[in-house]
Amino acid sequence: MIIAAADGSALGNPGPAGWAWYVSDDCWAAGGWPRATNNQGELTAVLELFRATAHLDDELLVQCDSQYVINSVTKWMAGWKRKGWRKADGSPVLNRELLEQLDAAIAGRRYRFEWVRGHVGHPMNEAADERARAVAEAYRRGEDVPTGPGWVGDCEPATDAAVAAVPVESAASEPAVPAAAALADRETEDAALFDFDEPEADWRTLSLELTTEEHTRLVERARAAGLTPEEFLRGLI
Repeated sequence: MIIAAADGSALGNPGPAGWAWYVSDDCWAAGGWPRATNNQGELTAVLELFRATAHLDDELLVQCDSQYVINSVTKWMAGWKRKGWRKADGSPVLNRELLEQLDAAIAGRRYRFEWVRGHVGHPMNEAADERARAVAEAYRRGEDVPTGPGWVGDCEPATDAAVAAVPVESAASEPAVPAAAALADRETEDAALFDFDEPEADWRTLSLELTTEEHTRLVERARAAGLTPEEFLRGLI
């Protein structure tokens, strides 16, 4: 079994952005764009990981801190395809081109996702995050992009024992909400935590009263995440 972490980073969301997958210090790859979203980075990291391992027959364990990516592949994609890549409300699915490429890349592959909490010291997630962020920073500063060695001959698949040693949570489980103290340390691009497509679900109406100051803060945070205030609130919930 191959164990790999995949992560994305966007400074500004959208802004200078990077993606990275990581197996070991000798086996990783990264890339990015002058301007993209965090979700595009997250999706591309997983896509490039599947492409890099397409020649192998090993099962692939993808450690990912993006529930948007995991849910897109494991829950929502089949329904989106049936509806012509539209969501339940009829609006176009975001990042369709990347999702279609990912759909093709995973066809016939043996894989599973494990959700890991980001920014809490998980070694492989941190390694992927650092490399994705380094690419975003390089684009922001106009420097050479660190792309990594890619998949080279000495990239050894991890053993089952190594899987058991890595603390992960199943993609099927409901992760706890990060503590307020942990969220306080997140930077601008982490507003993308709330930037996701809605699942196929029934809708309910909720009325909420805000003070003028609260509404102003909500609008500012939603704008920073590239969302409407309503979409941002749904992400918080």
